[in-house]
Amino acid sequence: MNKENLLNWIELSETALSKNLKSLAHFAGRRVIAVSVKANAYGHGLSEIISMLNFDKRIEYITVHSLDEAAEARSVGWKRQIIVLGPIANGLLEGVFEYNLEPTIFDQITLRTLGRLSNKHKKTVRTHLKLETGTNRQGLTENELADYAKIYKSYPFLKKPYGAGTHFANIEDTTNHDYAQFQLQNFNRMMKKLETLKIKPPLRHAASSAALILFEKTRFELVRPGISVYGHWPSKETYLSHLQKGGKNDLFQPVLCWKTRITQLKNVKIDEFVGYGCTYRTTKRTKLAILPVGYFDGYSRSLSNTAYVLIRGRRAPVRGRVCMNLMMVDVTDIKGVKLGDEVTLIGRSGKDAVTAEQLADWSGTIQYEVLARLSSGLPRIIV
Repeated sequence: MNKENLLNWIELSETALSKNLKSLAHFAGRRVIAVSVKANAYGHGLSEIISMLNFDKRIEYITVHSLDEAAEARSVGWKRQIIVLGPIANGLLEGVFEYNLEPTIFDQITLRTLGRLSNKHKKTVRTHLKLETGTNRQGLTENELADYAKIYKSYPFLKKPYGAGTHFANIEDTTNHDYAQFQLQNFNRMMKKLETLKIKPPLRHAASSAALILFEKTRFELVRPGISVYGHWPSKETYLSHLQKGGKNDLFQPVLCWKTRITQLKNVKIDEFVGYGCTYRTTKRTKLAILPVGYFDGYSRSLSNTAYVLIRGRRAPVRGRVCMNLMMVDVTDIKGVKLGDEVTLIGRSGKDAVTAEQLADWSGTIQYEVLARLSSGLPRIIV
């Protein structure tokens, strides 16, 4: 793919991804690492990230949310293990056998159907129980475990779950981790009950990026890092908690840069409006650069009149409302700007940078959403 012919694209750094995986492997030790590639690999591009992960033999698993993501992962060459974290429609559970997947179990109908299908195929299926420990999202409660044990014992090819996991509700958003400790106690108690019921799985997993970085007690046989694989701290609180423990601050480097080009330059007189809704009015003679990027691509409309981009290493503020496919920035004070110049929307240019975290702050959300909402139609180039 010739970058010179692109008007709107994403660059992915192999060097940054390798650095991040090395840092996370240090925390994981000899444990199994399952890299989360759900939501189009957090907006980075599932196929592109898998092509890079294929070269890292430390990564034994990936985790996805859906059957479609699992099928895509297989189609682009991922031959190692896949855990599906989200639901699979009952009529599509044959895909578990077709793609050799390890589904997450949180309802009895799915488990019974898998039991029948495993008998039909005469093939053992590895399942993972999602244990409800206090997030009250997806998962099964302690009182339900006995019923699930009966189902497992009813199907010879199910036998028992291969894994059991949970997810922390409040491990990123605070420096007080009492609730995470409460959930961890619940998880450990439920694991003991699974042992009593004679369906204790060999793999336990609870460690997301934040848990993996901060809490050794959550690093069971398998860990599930997500956002930090892509070079981002899960939150400011996670970063602060890590530093308070004497940790290093250079563990991660963002993998993704998002770029575009100037497709038009125009001179606007003083006291003229810019964009829909007339939300910006010039106070001096202004040079605007028009960029072929909008909220369809994932650049939030909430960034209107708030954010800036980088051109020739200088900040160019967004003027007027971000449109569906276009946006306008002020380049009045940037010397030498010309048609076709490269523009950095996320990433570094010269000595300055625009981060996903900054875009998140400006638009009142989190960096997860900023990244995950980047259009899957944007070309992605591994550099």
